[in-house]
Amino acid sequence: MATEIAHDVMARLRAHQITTIDEIHAANGEPHPSIVEKEAPRLSPLAIEFIQKSPYFLVGTSDAAGNCDVSPKGDEPGFVRVLDDSTLAIPDRLGNRRADGHRNILENGHVGLIFIVPAVDETLRVNGRAFLTRDPELLETMANRGKAPHLATIIEIDQVFMHCARSILRAGLWKPEMWPDPDTIPTMHAISCELKDMPLPDESAGKRQEEYRERLY
Repeated sequence: MATEIAHDVMARLRAHQITTIDEIHAANGEPHPSIVEKEAPRLSPLAIEFIQKSPYFLVGTSDAAGNCDVSPKGDEPGFVRVLDDSTLAIPDRLGNRRADGHRNILENGHVGLIFIVPAVDETLRVNGRAFLTRDPELLETMANRGKAPHLATIIEIDQVFMHCARSILRAGLWKPEMWPDPDTIPTMHAISCELKDMPLPDESAGKRQEEYRERLY
């Protein structure tokens, strides 16, 4: 069980706090010029192909005060529309309606995305500026199973680059032999109850029964 960190421990951590880019380079080393220069201002044909084969990505946003949020987005491969080599359109599928990322975009349009393809160790990163649209012509082209999204996020791309495989390789993310038994992982409902100091549900059956699993669109 996690406990509140002791004040003396926090003081020690702060005493060794890194505050400059030079200190980061002293700890990590200088990046190779090819790494620094690998980014591009727009998508290439192969980068477009990668996005079109990705069923899942993460998008990071922040509000005007810098409070951050990272949201997962997923659908059938190709759900992210490439409007041109510097513009993406993302349909907003059925979710929990918190709209954390959407509210952030209204205050601060800067976003960062990481596209993931199952069984592929490398990822594609996109940084840019976003806005929300309800353009009916666009939304109709993004319908799935007869249901068009109510809005879409438009990304105007500033940077595109590939990210190496080390983190996924270290995690063994695509190795089934390293996957835990799902029934040994706390469920969303149980964690939510604990966070709100509510009685924990009986999960003796070890099943994930959240109703949303049957309603995706």
